[in-house]
Amino acid sequence: MANWIIVVDDDVANLHVAGRILSRNNMRVTALKSGQALLDYITENGQPDLILLDINMPGMDGFETLEKLRALGNGAAEIPVIFLTADESAEAEIRGLSLGAMDFIKKPFVPEVLLLRVRNTVELVTLRRELRGRGAPDNG
Repeated sequence: MANWIIVVDDDVANLHVAGRILSRNNMRVTALKSGQALLDYITENGQPDLILLDINMPGMDGFETLEKLRALGNGAAEIPVIFLTADESAEAEIRGLSLGAMDFIKKPFVPEVLLLRVRNTVELVTLRRELRGRGAPDNG
C-alpha cells in the first residue's frame, strides 16, 4: 500500500514539485494551500502517514498549524510532521522540534533529500508503532 503524504504550502510551485517527486516514487500525495485547509481535511478524511508543512504561510503559520493539529484528538497528535522552510535560523528549528516536528527540509527542495527524509521518517514511525504493538518499551 502506498504511503499517503499531505503537503501543505501556500506556494503552488512548491506543491507541484513536492507532489511530482513523491508521486513518481509511488506515494499518494494530497496538496493543500493552508494550515486551516489541513486541519479541515484531516478532520474529514482521516490521518496521512506524514505531513510536509511549510512554516511561512499567510494567516496561520506552520507552527500554529502544528499546535492546532496536536490538539485535534483522534490520533492527530501522532501524525509525523516535517517542516518545509527557507528559514535556516536556529530559533525556527528549535521551535519546530520543540513542538514535535520530526525533521526539516530546506527549500528549494533537493529531490533526493526530500524523498530520503520522507521515506526514512515514515519507516521510523512505522517501526515505532510495530514495537509498541509488541509491548516493547517506548524509548523516544
